[in-house]
Amino acid sequence: MSDGSETIIPRWEWRAFDRQFTVAEPLLNTLEPTGVRETEELYLLADAADTNVKVRFDLMDIKALEDVDRHGLERWKPVFKARFPLGASDVEKVFAMLDRPLPRLDRESYTLDRFVAELAKPARMRPVAVTKRRVRYVLAGCTAEVADVLVEGRPIRTVAMESADASTVINAVRALGLDGYTNTNYTRGITDVVDERDVVSGVIDVGTNSIKFHLSARSPSGEWHTIIDRAEVTRLGEGLDKTGSISDEALERATGAIAGMVDEARAHDVRAIAAVGTAGLRIAANREEVVAAIRDRAGITVEVISGEDESRLAYMAAQAGLDLGDGSIVVLDTGGGSSEFTFGRGSRVDDRFSLNVGAVRYTERFHLEGQVPGGVLDHALSAMSEDLGSLDERPTPDALVAMGGAVTNMAAVKHGLAAYDPDVVNGTVLDRAEIERQIAMYASTSTEDRRSIVGLQPKRAEVILAGACIVGTVMDKLGATSATVSDRGLRHGLLVERFGP
Repeated sequence: MSDGSETIIPRWEWRAFDRQFTVAEPLLNTLEPTGVRETEELYLLADAADTNVKVRFDLMDIKALEDVDRHGLERWKPVFKARFPLGASDVEKVFAMLDRPLPRLDRESYTLDRFVAELAKPARMRPVAVTKRRVRYVLAGCTAEVADVLVEGRPIRTVAMESADASTVINAVRALGLDGYTNTNYTRGITDVVDERDVVSGVIDVGTNSIKFHLSARSPSGEWHTIIDRAEVTRLGEGLDKTGSISDEALERATGAIAGMVDEARAHDVRAIAAVGTAGLRIAANREEVVAAIRDRAGITVEVISGEDESRLAYMAAQAGLDLGDGSIVVLDTGGGSSEFTFGRGSRVDDRFSLNVGAVRYTERFHLEGQVPGGVLDHALSAMSEDLGSLDERPTPDALVAMGGAVTNMAAVKHGLAAYDPDVVNGTVLDRAEIERQIAMYASTSTEDRRSIVGLQPKRAEVILAGACIVGTVMDKLGATSATVSDRGLRHGLLVERFGP
């Protein structure tokens, strides 16, 4: 991010490109800018990924990638600066640095226009016009920058940090909630824009019972295409109600699953990953240690969000995935540690809240993981009804939408899906008779036998009864005769909020 007029020393650099940075930008806007600058630049894109060539104010500036640290930070070293017109000897240096065959030089010196037309283009050095408006800040001793960039007229935004001290850069990136982004230098970022490449983004939803992973590619026209959408049952909240803390065994399962998801995302050249934690992490006494352990192993920071944010994101996802009309809507998002409720009409949200009513909680409290005597089940249902008292006196909605692992598994069981099909599950209607049928089936079946039920994810066998009971109790409270299943969830709402509609 140096300007050419100052003495440049190699610094550790980190940069990300996106259309918006919903977490970082509000934080940067609280800082006092240290400078604003607008420039017209010309980049010369070559095949080499370890060189950066640009021309600004008729000054050719070449940097070479000197080092990459274990966090992916890059240290670039200035290796050439000269003003146009370039003499033949400087031209020879440029081509040597870029590992390009030296063309025949017919002139003693070259203007920028002649250099591009007669030497660069024939040597497959692609000229790209770039306009930048850069705003700089100082953040925790680190130089920070937000730039609005036009690449051949195509807009993109970039946030960057640099310092001679790598740890300062890492701390600044984390402070801005950007450590889920992949460090992307200008050469690669500009190439992605001008070549109109799809940009891959990922979301990880760290729940009390399962961890959900969604990876999508967005085309330059704004269309999203799903690459991966799956969940892994890790039982992060196992024993949480009794101890108040997440156990070492549960943490090991969760960190292993998250690290695997991050590796899988990076294999797809992911640009950014947003990771959030819900009820289990909200209430865990050791949540800071858990977040730190995940960051150390997987390289991303899990943001623990409020129940209200969780319900809002679920509502966004339901609206995007179902044709719900303009009537009154209640969106229920069931989880292992809590359930989120959002009340609205059309796209408008009127009320939202979270209740500590989750499948893992009731499974452990009433031992619902296997066959359950009728009296015990009645006791559990009574406790659920009491804990869902906030729904009493609520008007019956025109539509009740349910999402989460419990309801998508219930839909898959209804259809007898040996292989999960989101297109079949999304929009499935679960009426009261179907819910009662499944509750009776799970209550009369051992954990092992539940695992053989077609459509039921084996790792969800222990908690499915409690999940079905929660859905049924919510329907009773609201006077709803059925619930429409949304295959989408918090992760889809988060994808839209963080990375654009």
